[in-house]
Amino acid sequence: MPDAILSMARGITLLQPARLEIGAGAAAKLGEWAAAYARVFVVAMGPTVGFVDRLGLGGDIETYVDIPPEPDLPAVNAVLEAARRFKPDLVVGLGGGSVMDVAKLVAVLWNSEQSVPDVVGAGKIAGRRTALAQVPTTSGTGSEAGIRSLVTNPDTLAKMAIESAHMLADIAVLDPELTYSVPSAVTAATGIDALAHCVEAFTNIKAHPLIDGYARMGIDLVGRYLQRAVADGADTEARAGMMLASYYGGICLGPVNTAGGHALAYPLGTRLKLPHGLANAIIFPHVLAFNAPERPEKTAIVSQALGLGEAMDQQQVLEGAWGWCRSLGVDMSLASHGAKADDLPLWAEEAFAIKRLIDNNPRALRLADIQAIYSKAL
Repeated sequence: MPDAILSMARGITLLQPARLEIGAGAAAKLGEWAAAYARVFVVAMGPTVGFVDRLGLGGDIETYVDIPPEPDLPAVNAVLEAARRFKPDLVVGLGGGSVMDVAKLVAVLWNSEQSVPDVVGAGKIAGRRTALAQVPTTSGTGSEAGIRSLVTNPDTLAKMAIESAHMLADIAVLDPELTYSVPSAVTAATGIDALAHCVEAFTNIKAHPLIDGYARMGIDLVGRYLQRAVADGADTEARAGMMLASYYGGICLGPVNTAGGHALAYPLGTRLKLPHGLANAIIFPHVLAFNAPERPEKTAIVSQALGLGEAMDQQQVLEGAWGWCRSLGVDMSLASHGAKADDLPLWAEEAFAIKRLIDNNPRALRLADIQAIYSKAL
């Protein structure tokens, strides 16, 4: 591995929420922090709206729940219109990654002349005047820790990525009790998504020793707690461990970001309508194994954390990681989710076009490589 990749002299910027509350019952602390805000706009979903009362919020509260699992531009515009009518002092994201991504955009755009297409890319948001609180109810995306938001373009079905320091939460609340009701299948898939964030940052060409530390802590937490959280949704320690793993994965996304795995997962979300976590769970073992020859030492660290052993060749890495994901109850076959062999060339082209992630991969991913991975996952 080139010394430049590990050089402490290479500059990175690490941003985190100004305040973090973590622990069982932590959701109630949001109300204390938010006491100064008179008008609170909560972005939620049907399964999470019941948690609003746990936040201890006062003042005038409006809750918006009509958020699809993979928000597209019309859906985001509808939320923005509702926020403009309400004129909030505080925006709260209460839900999974999609909800928190939308909350970020509401906080920066409801009172702005800029539209979502205007701010696609990095550093294009003019500013934010509205406070933002993020309260995750799943353990996967780590969106509460980061400064990125993804919106689906309805015309191309591609993900539009927005990045800005103005979207950083003022407070993040990690309360494991809010994840008790997450079904085991969703717990497994979102947990593997959190793992993928950490692993892709850890093996990335932009990897940095500071971020490697967070990535390794996240990987170890997933190895220790995900199986327990899947087996018993009310295991508070396991749920807290997974929330922290997800948060660490979110930290990794800022300075380093993901790589090939997420690029290959995105077309599965837009084309097959797979939840983001499930798409990443299916792809994860294949990309981990593909990158193993280029990152043997780091792959061994990942494998050991998951209880798979250390000295493994590429095929053993694939079989071990695939079996580990399957043991959590994840259906790892793309075909069983509706994919057909004829679909794969187009999806491969779409994944290959996501250069912001493909170019981060430690081993060059050619179009033929992507199609081969899809075929193995079929």
